[in-house]
Amino acid sequence: MKTDVLIIGGGIVGLSTAHQLLKLNNNITVTILEKENGVAKHQTGNNSGVIHSGIYYKPGSLKAQNCLRGYDMLIDFCKAENIKYELCGKVVVAIKPEEIAGLEALYQRGIQNGLSGLRFLNKDEIKQYEPNCTGIKGVFVPQTGIVDYKQIAVKLAENINNNPNGTIVLNSKINAIVGNEHGAVVHTDDQRYEANLVINCAGLYCDKVAAMAGEKLNMKIIPFRGEYYSIKPEKAHLVKNLIYPVPDPNFPFLGVHFTRRISGEIEAGPNAVFAFQREGYKKTDFKWSEFWESISFAGFRKVASKYWKTGLGEYHRSYFKPAFVKALQQLVPAIQEDDLVPAGAGVRAQACDKDGGLIDDFYIQESTSFIHVLNAPSPAATSSLSIGLEVAERAMKKLN
Repeated sequence: MKTDVLIIGGGIVGLSTAHQLLKLNNNITVTILEKENGVAKHQTGNNSGVIHSGIYYKPGSLKAQNCLRGYDMLIDFCKAENIKYELCGKVVVAIKPEEIAGLEALYQRGIQNGLSGLRFLNKDEIKQYEPNCTGIKGVFVPQTGIVDYKQIAVKLAENINNNPNGTIVLNSKINAIVGNEHGAVVHTDDQRYEANLVINCAGLYCDKVAAMAGEKLNMKIIPFRGEYYSIKPEKAHLVKNLIYPVPDPNFPFLGVHFTRRISGEIEAGPNAVFAFQREGYKKTDFKWSEFWESISFAGFRKVASKYWKTGLGEYHRSYFKPAFVKALQQLVPAIQEDDLVPAGAGVRAQACDKDGGLIDDFYIQESTSFIHVLNAPSPAATSSLSIGLEVAERAMKKLN
């Protein structure tokens, strides 16, 4: 089969890239290969459903640029496609005096990124937004919202399939990629695809796909599982919308927090534990080859040596529910262990470099016939239409 552009991966970034390519030039053919029996089966379908405002990200970074642009694009898409969303806002809360400086820096970063309506809150004002939340100082972020990203992915897939030049092929795991002077040939178990350009949006396996294409990489994907609890319906009143702690600036995770889903369910979490396989959604999931691949990577060992105390704390909360509850009680003291029931889990594809750095920004690598999206964790869902446009524009330059 021949196609102008072949996209590997049917998550929200791959789907958005196809969507934007077909909008830019409806004369090119675009094919998505997805190894699962449906789209959005991994990171997209297992995230918290938060529409991020852009307050966390370094001004000028790819995360900041794409989150801010993608935010507006996402809202417009939801309106056009009648997808339910809500801009409910959130509070970020300092619970200790030593966290106030971080909270104030977060506020200033939001201002630098162009957010309006941010508001500092004293401990009494926090309770006007979240009556059961405790803290000594907070920031209200009105732009934050909630949505079901799987619905967005399904609608993108529907639009792509309805386009005469768009094709999504499910149950198609690739096993070989051969580049040539005209593009590349991608092999699955039962098909051969010739493409002028291949775009790698494979998420948890993006580095392996890039290596299959012959790329030299200075990073590896390390999987981190985020586990959630749901608050029982009779205690859901304890949280109105979203409550977040002040994040650790040295760690690319936001800490356990409370999120109201678009369904009305209140979730608590996630933690961030090293997963023993790339699609390891359960504590018992283990794949020796992938586990060994992670721990034998020098960059990961350096990360582990730097953050071992943080890592042990995350595992403690993972395997010992009272510790998880204690972390939540710092934000909402009324929460009790019996109020929480296990919910789902997601796995974050976190890029780690050879020097032991957890790559914080989005990272895209190009070569003659390939574009590889090699780090697109949160806020990639919020940013997806913007990332898709960025990649699509790069693709058009290569095709031309």
